[in-house]
Amino acid sequence: MIKDSTQDITWVKSCHPYLTSDTYRLLGNQGDLRKHSYHFVGIGGIGMSAIAQILRGQGHTVSGSDRNHDRKITPEVFQKLQSQGISLYPQNGSGVEQNTDFIVISSAIEDDNPDIRKAIALNRNIIKRADLLSEMFNANYGIAVGGTNGKTTVSSLVGYILDCAGLSPTIIVGGCIKNYVNNTYLGNAKAGTSDIISIEADESDGSITLYKPRISVITNISKDHKTIGELSKLFTTFSEKTTDTLVINADCPNLRELNLSHKNVITYGLNNDANINAKGIVCKPFQSTFNVNGKSFEINLPGIYNIHNALASIAVARWLKINDNVIATSLKNFMGVQRRMDVIGEVNGIRVIDDYAHNPEKISAVINAVKLGCKRIIAIFQPHGYIPASFMKEEFINAFIKVLSSNDVLFMPEIYYAGGTTNKSISSAEFVSRIKEGGRNAFFVEDREDIIPEIKRLAHSGDCILVMGARDYTLTEFCHKILHLL
Repeated sequence: MIKDSTQDITWVKSCHPYLTSDTYRLLGNQGDLRKHSYHFVGIGGIGMSAIAQILRGQGHTVSGSDRNHDRKITPEVFQKLQSQGISLYPQNGSGVEQNTDFIVISSAIEDDNPDIRKAIALNRNIIKRADLLSEMFNANYGIAVGGTNGKTTVSSLVGYILDCAGLSPTIIVGGCIKNYVNNTYLGNAKAGTSDIISIEADESDGSITLYKPRISVITNISKDHKTIGELSKLFTTFSEKTTDTLVINADCPNLRELNLSHKNVITYGLNNDANINAKGIVCKPFQSTFNVNGKSFEINLPGIYNIHNALASIAVARWLKINDNVIATSLKNFMGVQRRMDVIGEVNGIRVIDDYAHNPEKISAVINAVKLGCKRIIAIFQPHGYIPASFMKEEFINAFIKVLSSNDVLFMPEIYYAGGTTNKSISSAEFVSRIKEGGRNAFFVEDREDIIPEIKRLAHSGDCILVMGARDYTLTEFCHKILHLL
């Protein structure tokens, strides 16, 4: 039976005797620690909102501002933050006060932001999101999941399994775990009562090297934001800073070439030499089953790539001595992460799916998974930013030509612009032209709203409409518009 998070902490310690007693210092017993005031600039971001919710849950005073809040974009995100006692202000400097201890910013915030100018004028402490998270993480028993693909799902699975096992971890991830989404919480963070913290570690800004994990997972390495060489250096440093156990994907050729060494290495994959190896795999449209060492597991997630994700979480859970029955029940009950193969609905036999896929490997994986359950794919891909689009242009083009069939259809609106200074010399139209030359049905439609009438004209029973793209939360609203008009 799965123990809930309110169980006596002595049970946890008896199951995990190698952990120090400091690991189980309850947050509730830290009343003597000073409570601070934090103001988050760009609090609606998935990484910023997660930390803000944890700090608020620990009793700190938390406020924030966001351009999307000012524009009344994704209001449900900000309503949930406010319902937790987080104060929101216009992004005009009004939220920064003399008694604000820390102004938290991400790498996306520009120096001339009004909140930052106000903080400088008041001589307040400005701290980057990554530095704050690393401080929270390194002071505890940290489990960090990194990799260019799959890290959100793996970190969510790890956190959820540990929670179901009664270890009561603090969970901070880059997506909204459906099991934790409700009218108050976004689902991308959950405050625990032990000193175990499980996070998604981001490599895109290099911040992954700030962490000192007890357990780390590297899901894979592929070109995304940075070259393979740059990523290899980052993940090598990440592995070297891991003190207890390193979990790596044995099926990733770039990871194999790194030949990472550690006193405790656990490998996972479909490779027969992997320590955690899946056998008897059966993939259905939205469910997969497999066994590891004779133990059967089931996940209600599609595709081989999600079996890899499940194997990584099993590796971590087994290292922490969690019973296989608890792991299996947790995996079966895991509802997934929003915008990761998220079925928005179905009308007249036409299914609409929302997915965060934003690099060539993710796009290939999700399209192959969707093909298991439909006759034809009508894909909409919105590239996420001009710099990534330019950096991976050839890889994007080749991925679509390879993974789409001659029967499938691809629409691309213009590249998503998140604000700030950037070179807009590249356009989605260039991608579409090259993909057409490769023999695929590809169309450039500058304004994505104009894609909806085309989909209504083209879609038939048995088709799947797959919307892909990162950073832009309004893509989910776009999916609902498509569904409503079918």
